[in-house]
Amino acid sequence: MLRRIRGFFSRKKRVVTRFPPSPTGYLHIGRARTALFNYLYARKNRGSFIFRIEDTDKARSKDEYEKDIIESLKWLGLSHDNREIWRQSERTAVYKKYLEGLIEEGKAYISKEENPGQGEREQVIRFKNPNIKIKFTDLIREDVEFDTTELGDFVVARDVNDPVYHFAVVIDDFLSGVTHVIRGEDGISNTPRQILIQKAIGAPEPAYAHVPLILAADRSKLSGRHGAVSVREFREKGYLPQALVNYLALLGWNPGTDQEIFSLDELVEVFDLTKIQKGGAVFDEKKLRWINREHIKRLPEGDFEKELKSRIESSERIRDLAWKITDETIEKITPVIVDRIETYSDIDDMITARDLDFYFSEPQYDCLSLKWKDESDLFSARNHLDFIRGELVKLPEKNWNEENVKAAVWPYAENQGRGAVLWPFRYALSGRDKSPNPFTLASILGKETTLRRIEKALKLCLSDSANANNP
Repeated sequence: MLRRIRGFFSRKKRVVTRFPPSPTGYLHIGRARTALFNYLYARKNRGSFIFRIEDTDKARSKDEYEKDIIESLKWLGLSHDNREIWRQSERTAVYKKYLEGLIEEGKAYISKEENPGQGEREQVIRFKNPNIKIKFTDLIREDVEFDTTELGDFVVARDVNDPVYHFAVVIDDFLSGVTHVIRGEDGISNTPRQILIQKAIGAPEPAYAHVPLILAADRSKLSGRHGAVSVREFREKGYLPQALVNYLALLGWNPGTDQEIFSLDELVEVFDLTKIQKGGAVFDEKKLRWINREHIKRLPEGDFEKELKSRIESSERIRDLAWKITDETIEKITPVIVDRIETYSDIDDMITARDLDFYFSEPQYDCLSLKWKDESDLFSARNHLDFIRGELVKLPEKNWNEENVKAAVWPYAENQGRGAVLWPFRYALSGRDKSPNPFTLASILGKETTLRRIEKALKLCLSDSANANNP
């Protein structure tokens, strides 16, 4: 006789959601969004968020994938409430008890069937389908109805020690008191089988919410051929976990306001299942990059400075050039770098492109680069740099900052032509076609370094003029 465990294991009024991934691949962002929605709904309702591993697919399940899933959820900040992680591969005895009970009650039966392609007969356990119509109210899709007759007597186990997914998931949901099953819409076809099994073992039916899939730009299902799709890939590309969480929440869900930047706690406060759309959401990495940039700008300065210093110190460029990296310099360049990146990996790109060299070492360049546009010689550049040097020498060290450097140079630049004056000034400090404005650079470099680099540029100008006059 199938023992129906009620009381402690019966449906609880307290909300319980779950995230039960299969460790057959790295955590896909679609699955991560499913985990997020389950987490948000549980926290919103002061319930529990349960995490377990569904590894009935023994051939494809791997420890490395399980480790990745666990680490990715932790990185995203989606903490679960169960102390012990259930793994279906370790719960054979539990499932066996329910299978034997169903067989004893005549609700399932052992069937010997021919193994396709091998001509051998194998034993499976099939659920005896009562052939009824099932109707349930999906929290996103509203009323859904299935005629289960077309399912036939479906397989629930390969033998009493080897249940299939449909069966194990129902038992686990029942015994962990799951009240809400929030999952991707590709799982909706599993629902009628699972409801039939619930009825057979006397388990309450949870509320269902089937979330639309995440789509690529061509409206197809997002996959590896469209680029990065796993959480680990976005982590390696330098995205912040809070930014990825923020963006995933907005894929298919709308808060009903104009707000787009959310912390995890803010998402918990405003999350509502009824605001999830029925159609698929298109993944747009440009929007993700923008959201990531906004979160970077909101980081505590110390957090960003630590990351910036770490990436510079671990780069091959610093090892090649032996840069001296000080906390003072990192602190000074942080606002400039923050204003120019969208992900942490952009810092690596800047290092590779030599866009940070001038902060840590003397720039090397051809003196002719100091000329502004169509100027025929270095005469104007030399005069402008000479004037700038004279003005900056008079500026006291204690008053050396971006605002005062600009005040010393700007009126002259307005009178003589901003481009003609500021181009050689900036190029003398950076040696690059693209760099921050010269006032910002001078403030970061300090008075001594700024004047030294202007002096170097002036010597180059004079040297070039001498060579021009003595062919």
